[in-house]
Amino acid sequence: MRPDDLAPHLTAAEAVAELEGPPVTRLDVTDGIAVLTLARPEAGNAMTMRLCLEIVAALDAVDADDEVRAVVLTGEGRHFCVGADLDVGFHSAATPSPHLAPYEAAAGRVVAPDGVVEPRDPGGYVTLRMAASLKPVVGAVNGAAVGAGASMVLPADVRVLGESTRLGFVFARRGLATESVAAWFLPRVVGITRATEWVLTGRLVPAAEADAAGLATRVVPDAEVLSTALAIAREIAEHTAPVAVATARQLLWGALSETSPWAVHRTESATVARFPDAGDVAEGVASFLERRPPRFPLRVPRDHPPYVPRWPQEERS
Repeated sequence: MRPDDLAPHLTAAEAVAELEGPPVTRLDVTDGIAVLTLARPEAGNAMTMRLCLEIVAALDAVDADDEVRAVVLTGEGRHFCVGADLDVGFHSAATPSPHLAPYEAAAGRVVAPDGVVEPRDPGGYVTLRMAASLKPVVGAVNGAAVGAGASMVLPADVRVLGESTRLGFVFARRGLATESVAAWFLPRVVGITRATEWVLTGRLVPAAEADAAGLATRVVPDAEVLSTALAIAREIAEHTAPVAVATARQLLWGALSETSPWAVHRTESATVARFPDAGDVAEGVASFLERRPPRFPLRVPRDHPPYVPRWPQEERS
């Protein structure tokens, strides 16, 4: 499929501008750390079309900002995200309609060769956009993370859960199979055995079980979720090279799609051969020997190496 086969394209930010109503997220950047807050606490930060768009627009913005080193994603109020907002008919997104046109254009709804428009799950675009981030994402998961709210946590590089956090892949209890690309990410994060049981029962999974399954990076007291996530983001920002981090997360996630380690070996070999000439390696070694904080000169996206395959690859047919 060629680019001109796609529906007219808007950026997520342009699509948000066409919608009415107040913002439902906040993006705050301090000292290289971007905090993206889902801000519909009165509705448990339930997912709407606007929320999807604003998340994607925010991730676009931080990816384009050379000074942002890491992203913390959190939810305002008691819950991270209770899933799709059923009160506004979120799943009507599967059916083309004028009301959803701004989002569908931003998401690049695919026009098949026979001219039929193939809908795409908007929650899946959020998950995939997070997966494609050039900046590391730290999830600060408070309260309930259900449905699309649980799925969007999966491509986060670090997941901090509160002791009372519950995750639910509840799709089957609502008459759905899976959505938001959970069928790809969940088995890769926790293994097929646990993923199957969690999805087929649709039960709520407590933080301790998520921790044992490998989904949680850390489980902390509820009051410490955000501060812990910020501390991890700060550690990344202050001690690591932006280009190395962006490349490493692409390699680690992308390797999950490879059938052989040789493809990874080729890309790693290219970075090992070329990175020393770019400046960050010399600074990393010098700062270590001189026992001082590093001052890495390279930035992302400005200096992101073009020979590192972007992941996930854009849809093609």
